[in-house]
Amino acid sequence: MIIPVILSGGAGTRLWPLSRELYPKQLLPLVGEKTMLQDTVLRMRGLEPHTNPIIVCNDEHRFLVAEQMRALDIRPGAVILEPVGRNTAPAVALAAIRALESDAAGDADPVLLVLPADHVIPDKEAFHKAIHAAHSAALNDRLVTFGVVPTSPETGYGYIKAVGEGEVRGVEQFVEKPAKDVAEQYLASGDYLWNSGMFMFKASAYLRVLRKYAPEIYESCAAAMANAKSDLDFLRPAEDDFKACRSDSIDYAVMEKTRSASVVALDAGWSDVGSWASLHDACEKDENDNVLKGDVLTHDTRNCYVYAESRLVATVGLEDHVVVETKDAVMVAKRERGQDVKKIAAQLKAAGRPEATLHRQVFRPWGSYDGVDHGDSFQVKRLIVNPGAVLSLQMHHHRAEHWIVVHGTAKVTRDNEVYLVHENESTYLPKGAVHRLENPGKLPLHVIEVQSGSYLGEDDIVRFEDTYGRVGKDDDAEDKTES
Repeated sequence: MIIPVILSGGAGTRLWPLSRELYPKQLLPLVGEKTMLQDTVLRMRGLEPHTNPIIVCNDEHRFLVAEQMRALDIRPGAVILEPVGRNTAPAVALAAIRALESDAAGDADPVLLVLPADHVIPDKEAFHKAIHAAHSAALNDRLVTFGVVPTSPETGYGYIKAVGEGEVRGVEQFVEKPAKDVAEQYLASGDYLWNSGMFMFKASAYLRVLRKYAPEIYESCAAAMANAKSDLDFLRPAEDDFKACRSDSIDYAVMEKTRSASVVALDAGWSDVGSWASLHDACEKDENDNVLKGDVLTHDTRNCYVYAESRLVATVGLEDHVVVETKDAVMVAKRERGQDVKKIAAQLKAAGRPEATLHRQVFRPWGSYDGVDHGDSFQVKRLIVNPGAVLSLQMHHHRAEHWIVVHGTAKVTRDNEVYLVHENESTYLPKGAVHRLENPGKLPLHVIEVQSGSYLGEDDIVRFEDTYGRVGKDDDAEDKTES
């Protein structure tokens, strides 16, 4: 049995301002109607034998991941929450241990197919063919990586030198990102493949080799899983044990050291969408080679990526540029300088600015909120509450709130009262009132929230009950929101 292991960590800062720490590229619909995570899972359809995936993500993304799987009517075999980022070798170790413990697939030693959640692979038939070739090798205790057939002398990828003949070849060498002239030599030789970061191996084979070459990683991950706790539909490895683990990739920790490494060539239109240029290449274009998203008008514009989220964006006389507008930021860059966008994200993070981590519209397990306006002693938000969803039972020491229902019907708890508020009606929640907002209907509930008071910081919240298990959690990303 094949168990897909979907790695959904990372912030994708090179695609800022669309991709941000708390809403990264793998959770966005960048190429099609589905998000990249959803596309990764759906790409497995038609491949037999396989079972539902194990997803490894960080704590802040857990409800987004769960909601995106629910939208596909897919229940993951597990959603493992990394307490901290430690790269791919520990992340896959957590999944391998879980796969061996659960025996969910009816297989005492399943084969893991490790897939980053942010790749584009348009040729699913070729992808499945490569998986079948790798599966046979994995059953024979080989640790298989997928090497992408290169189409250009790319300097942004690592390379794998393959040896031998056949669908499954030996690995002579893993090579770091090369200089341009070296990459040209690799392309001309025909012996080198791009390192995709996708792998296939038995769970036991990976852990055995990891224990041999990186025993401290294995021991930390084994301890973290032995002391793991369930939290709703999530599995939380023990934080202290996992924090003790060193950060390392599968390549460095295992693949470059083992004699059991093999490689399967993949020619399926693969892209890791690691820059604005690669996103432009992965999307459908108009007659001028432009990718235009949203309310965009162009004149004499060629080979550009132009994205408008909340307003009209117009370009005149542009060529080879990226223009991205969101509700709280505008980014303009030459396509060839797209890799440097991450430096802007780093500056924002260093300055403590929210644009590095959050969009203006922030998603929560119950829905989302959008900061519409703010000033001295007031703040306005638009809340969208999903059908059947419930915010936490809470109170504030320093602010009062006024809720106006603009669409749907709200069920409101205010101290000892419980009552309904319909469209075009409002209710007032004085400072210190214990309150809760619910959507009892079958359509999304839209509420305008007006906050007023001497202090409007979002850490002014005391939770008493929460459907999503957040009471008493020291979680800045959650506690600094009205949720």
